[in-house]
Amino acid sequence: MINLHQRQAGVLLHVTSLPGPNGIGDFGPDAYRFVDWLQSAGQSLWQWLPTTPIGPGDSPYQSVSAFAGSPLMVALEPLVAAGWLPAPQPPEGGFDALRVDFSRVVPWRLNQLRAAFAGFGLKRDAQETAAFDDWQKREASWLDDYALFMALETENGGKAWWHWPAEVRERGTGALRAARLRLADEIGFWAFVQWCFDTQLAALKSYANSRDVAIMGDLPIFIAHHSADCWSRPDLYTLDEHFQPTVVAGCPPDAMAPTGQRWGNPLYRWDRMAEEDYAWWSARLKRALNQADVFRIDHFRGFAGYYEIPASCPTAEQGVWVPGPGKALFEAIERTLGSLPIVAEDLGLITEDVIELRDAFEFPGMKILQFGFGSDASDDFLPHNWTRNFVAYTGTHDNDTVRGWWQGASERERMYAGSYLASDEAHVHWAMIRACCNSVANIAVFPLQDVLGLDGAHRMNVPGTVGPHNWTWRFSWDWLGSEPARVLGLISAASGRGPLELLKLP
Repeated sequence: MINLHQRQAGVLLHVTSLPGPNGIGDFGPDAYRFVDWLQSAGQSLWQWLPTTPIGPGDSPYQSVSAFAGSPLMVALEPLVAAGWLPAPQPPEGGFDALRVDFSRVVPWRLNQLRAAFAGFGLKRDAQETAAFDDWQKREASWLDDYALFMALETENGGKAWWHWPAEVRERGTGALRAARLRLADEIGFWAFVQWCFDTQLAALKSYANSRDVAIMGDLPIFIAHHSADCWSRPDLYTLDEHFQPTVVAGCPPDAMAPTGQRWGNPLYRWDRMAEEDYAWWSARLKRALNQADVFRIDHFRGFAGYYEIPASCPTAEQGVWVPGPGKALFEAIERTLGSLPIVAEDLGLITEDVIELRDAFEFPGMKILQFGFGSDASDDFLPHNWTRNFVAYTGTHDNDTVRGWWQGASERERMYAGSYLASDEAHVHWAMIRACCNSVANIAVFPLQDVLGLDGAHRMNVPGTVGPHNWTWRFSWDWLGSEPARVLGLISAASGRGPLELLKLP
């Protein structure tokens, strides 16, 4: 298990941003090559975004399941090697190597996976059959509902579950039994994809760990309305008799968003979850810990208090703050799972109750260096004000790149940052990385875009937007060369976050 109180450094790069021939990054050969690159650069942490299936707007934060893995991350090479899939042929015109075109990639990849499932059915041996069967039994608590949900979604032409026929929408026992018989092959396909996902992720994680690289996952706090989770346990969410949310999640208005942010996720019935000793959350975190060494919980403040918006309100202007489950939730989870390797995403409007909850369990918080230059030397995001139990970032997937931030910053911010970091635009990415590494924060993490000094055209996401470039960014191996790894290794080693031998001292 990773030691969150030990000085270390890592890189933030989502799996889908990896190079590769099949339209999107996955758990294939390029993921292993990136682990090798991290090791060469003295990095001990690889941070991912959520690995659950993507949802509306191609976002990994709006998934049809809080437990399932993304079919898009299943590498095709192992399926070919197993003899289940012929060597895939890209569609006419090929794929963009530097951007994910989800409209082309998703149907093509699913067709490849369906072909692999057919090949598996024809060619699997006794050992493979036993491995698949044993895995299905181990994961049945979430897999059975997820695979059935996906099969029913397919049968109903992609409609949201509250528009399905009443007997399956309301989970009638006879209707579900009939559906499992009627859709057995489709259910088998979705289970097969998840087995491939789990097997490949476990192999990659084992490889990374063997090279002293830990995996940091990402856990969204809320689930999507159209999800297997909501369909299978609607009683755990604030839904009316028609299965529609009465209140939804979001953030209040601020200077950046005058009408607030209305995310639209259904909110939890924490009282009902408490009656079950938060068993759903324990199961969810157990699953997360099987896939990563540590994980970040997005919007951690929602456990102390969350913003509740009437579902009828088109903006977030009429919401109210409501107390969350607080310590009771994490006490229940720790009774089941033990000490939790969690990083708390504690950005935004953070009140004393959030800090108290975070510190009660000694969860590291987050510091974003880009945020530090808007006021004066008392700013909490400047390194001289940090304490040890934090993860320091130059920026996150929701920020512009460091170079992009510099180019869009005010003259005052650039002057302040230039004085504080002793840098200009050409070297500001290394200056920010060095400042994070030299800080007292136990962990420092940098988006790969910042390691490479890329501008704002390479950012991963613009929050509150559904744009053609969100979540689509990929890099090319020829961008890395030898210099970024060398310099990152030197900075990390000199600050006590990487192997001293990288300094090549006499």
